[in-house]
Amino acid sequence: MAYFIDVIVPLPLKNTFTYALTTEEFANIAEGMRVAVPFGKTKVYTGVVLAKHTTPPLKYEAKPIEEILDSNPTVTPKQLKFWVWMASYYMCSLGEVLKASLPSAFLLESETVVELNKAANIDFSELDDNEFLIIEALQNQSLLRIQEIMQILDKQRVLPILNRLVDKQAVIINQEIYEQYKPKVVSYVRLNAIYKQDDKLHDLLDELSRAPKQLEVIFKLFETSASEKKLQASDLAKLCNTSSSVIKSLVDKGILVSYQIQEDRVQFEGESTLKDITFNAHQLKAYNSIQHSFETNSVCLLHGVTSSGKTEIYINLIKDVLAKGEQVLYLVPEIALTTQLITRLQSYFGEEVLIYHSKYSVNERVEVYNHVKNKTKGKIVIGARSSIFLPFQKLGLIIVDEEHESTFKQYDPAPRYNARDAAVVLANLFKTKVLLGSATPSIESYYNAKHQKYGFVTLNKRFGDVLPPEIELVNIKEKYKRKEMSGHFSDRLAEEILNTLKQGEQVILFQNRRGYSPYLECLTCGESPQCPNCDVSLTYHSYKNQLRCHYCGYHIAMQLECMKCGSADLTTKGLGTEQVETELKALYPDHNIGRMDLDTTRGKHGYEKIITAFENEEIDILVGTQMLSKGLDFRNVGLVGVMNADSLLNFPDFRAHERSFQMLQQVAGRAGRTKKRGRVLIQTYNPFHQILQQVSTNDYVGMYKDQIEERHQYKYPPLCRLIRFTFRNKDFNKVNEASLWFAKSMANTFKEHVLGPEFPPVSRIRNEYYKNVILKIPKQQSLSKTKEVIDKILKSYTAIGQYRGVRCVINVDPY
Repeated sequence: MAYFIDVIVPLPLKNTFTYALTTEEFANIAEGMRVAVPFGKTKVYTGVVLAKHTTPPLKYEAKPIEEILDSNPTVTPKQLKFWVWMASYYMCSLGEVLKASLPSAFLLESETVVELNKAANIDFSELDDNEFLIIEALQNQSLLRIQEIMQILDKQRVLPILNRLVDKQAVIINQEIYEQYKPKVVSYVRLNAIYKQDDKLHDLLDELSRAPKQLEVIFKLFETSASEKKLQASDLAKLCNTSSSVIKSLVDKGILVSYQIQEDRVQFEGESTLKDITFNAHQLKAYNSIQHSFETNSVCLLHGVTSSGKTEIYINLIKDVLAKGEQVLYLVPEIALTTQLITRLQSYFGEEVLIYHSKYSVNERVEVYNHVKNKTKGKIVIGARSSIFLPFQKLGLIIVDEEHESTFKQYDPAPRYNARDAAVVLANLFKTKVLLGSATPSIESYYNAKHQKYGFVTLNKRFGDVLPPEIELVNIKEKYKRKEMSGHFSDRLAEEILNTLKQGEQVILFQNRRGYSPYLECLTCGESPQCPNCDVSLTYHSYKNQLRCHYCGYHIAMQLECMKCGSADLTTKGLGTEQVETELKALYPDHNIGRMDLDTTRGKHGYEKIITAFENEEIDILVGTQMLSKGLDFRNVGLVGVMNADSLLNFPDFRAHERSFQMLQQVAGRAGRTKKRGRVLIQTYNPFHQILQQVSTNDYVGMYKDQIEERHQYKYPPLCRLIRFTFRNKDFNKVNEASLWFAKSMANTFKEHVLGPEFPPVSRIRNEYYKNVILKIPKQQSLSKTKEVIDKILKSYTAIGQYRGVRCVINVDPY
């Protein structure tokens, strides 16, 4: 009987591929194991076994696998089910889901290696200089990688030379698979066990009496042995104020023994002070309501105002789950948020807390992945959206904090999933519960709660009965007219900042654009430097004195004269966080000013350093982008200022008003979180805008009613689903023709529910033109049948030769 497996290959291909197995391989393989499989002429990929069976493929002959890479499955059965759902729902391939799900170290790579053909009789007179150098190197070293050969020859192109050697039968070229993950092994030293005997120890001390430095090391070891602390050779040398050569000589004599231990790269080094949380009456009521809601609903929405103590409720729910021996996934929208949350949760749960996000190295992510799969350490995982792919064994609860945040949506590359929505499906696979928490819930979640699809619990009082912040709208149109502005600061905001600082409190200023100025303008001809690769202006960054594109990274030095007319009369327009920081330093020279945006938080601990400095009151005024609005808890912030609210409101997106309300409410919630009522000043040219009025009165329900009425009228989510098709190519005409053909084909079936094709606000990025077609799917329309029709149209589209180079990117629930 022939044996086969279906393998998911990490490539954007719709189908799995069938490979042949021997009887022995079939007996030793299981679904979820990794296998090395040949693909194409020379490539070898790491794939994951989706199914094993005895049915041969119909259209091709199954190749044998290279090798089985696991003794136990790397991927769990529930993960595989989750992958299949995700590929189906978000209309992408299983290979793309595989690449997003597993740390890249698990996807072992094949590398081209060259070795001597031992059977060949090489005629050295027929070799040229390059060929001779390769053969000589191979005689000294049995195997060489392509990179090593390039270094030997000092050439980029070595394959033609190698192919000549293959033709002469002098060498053999193979593919070698190598492991990327390397465990961290730490070397320690300890006293040899034989010296635990008193007589041996006395002899040793006598022997070392004439070597005082070595003797001091032995005494120091006795001191530290009481604390059972492991010591590295370098640490011991520092403790004894001696050189490493002294330690080495003791090891060489056999007095000290060197030993190695495999350790995690990320370890909790503090102490957990597990203590009970005392709820106030409002928290207790909310906690009990959530428990009651979970009896009948698998998903519950907690609508709790900012600083109401939602985190304490989460902690108690986590304790309940841990008591049952189950795991918890705590999803946060931003890595910045995890910094404070980790500290808070570790103070309760210590080593039970694991962290997983993109700023961790590949090796660190592998270790977390294995701990979750093997349940060796850490039952609580805090992470950004990618942590939804971890191999949970016994998941008892998923908490989605700040569930309204757009950063839960993955935009590129595929799968373009929403972690909040995917969490509901994952919980269903485990028959467990999801808690969505937010002070400003998304319209979709609130709609589901109002229509009894989700449970609903409110927490509308701040902890300690602190009043919500007092919000004031400042009309900067009038302020400019009356000349009451200092740069971009109204007299009202400048005065409030000064009063807050005098009271020993801190200030947060929000401007949702990084850089110094969005663009540079010539006052003579009106020219503004544009990115040559994208359809956008270059942003001025003062700290590097350069103009930079935020889409492709293109940058040039700051221009001293206009590139078009040569005039030196240039000015910057618009406002970014750098400019706010510069103006603050001029206005408040005696105070420490910090900035938190993408430019200042690069690197693994970028967020942590700024947040810790602000918590420790080393920074008086913190300027930042939307990172500041996401659930951070600062105890001494008396004032929050919004530099310009209008840029949020005037964005071309049906969610612009909802997102503006959420962002302004969230950033306002950073003020006055302890005893004293905070103040919020929002600068705007239009203080009578409906959304700003609703923000100033904290009227979420009013905002929801307005927005849901608009969505109903224009047929937008949550009253229908959306799928966006984006066509991309460097040829403008091809993009136009391809998107128009596709839109017409869709309109034949879906009629008025097809919108476009239309260029997005930024229609060219990295020299590729973009054009969108949007499909609206009404609630009553079958989603699966709709996708079947889309698949047929896509097959017809890919069969048209002239459109083959125009890539179609599918984004389900794109906003």
